[in-house]
Amino acid sequence: MKLSPHTNPPEPGDLLIRFHNQTEAAIDITGKEHGHSARWHCHGCGDRSGEHSLSFARSDANEHATTCRASHHRLG
Repeated sequence: MKLSPHTNPPEPGDLLIRFHNQTEAAIDITGKEHGHSARWHCHGCGDRSGEHSLSFARSDANEHATTCRASHHRLG
């Protein structure tokens, strides 16, 4: 199956929240709801966070989403 250049990756099993940046690239927050085990990964630019509380990871990922303009394009 050939993917569109803007197709986001499948949702991981431990996905908590998915944001989209300015070019619709996914920013996934994964981990656990409690403790300091939530982290985010931008599928546009590749930035990622360390482990934090879910509320901090959510705020940080949302801030990243508002400014990131990167879009990962799959070649092939």
